[in-house]
Amino acid sequence: MANRGSGITLWYAYDNESTIGRNGSEAGVILRDEEHPDGARITLERDGRAIPFAITCGIYGWMVHTHYCGTLAEAEQDYAAMKIELTAILGRIPDKDNPRAEDLMQELYADVERFVSTLFP
Repeated sequence: MANRGSGITLWYAYDNESTIGRNGSEAGVILRDEEHPDGARITLERDGRAIPFAITCGIYGWMVHTHYCGTLAEAEQDYAAMKIELTAILGRIPDKDNPRAEDLMQELYADVERFVSTLFP
């Protein structure tokens, strides 16, 4: 993870913004779609299947989560907060050769569980 510990500014437009305006995973129109170089993606959609706004995010190979919002203001606020939390989680992924990797991974699993269950259910 070469960029570990870096700030939120590392997020960049996913696929050169080619997904903006297309249908997303929640059948809504994609408004924002960003990727982190350490292996995460976050997408904001409007007018999806079940609710006005959906934020789908994931850490590649680990988790995918969708969070729903009723207003654009709430969605924008949660989108920004989710990016901060995802960046923090990415920064805590231990190197495989770290002697404490197993313990650190247990802490990381708890962080992911808190993200999907408590912070952004």
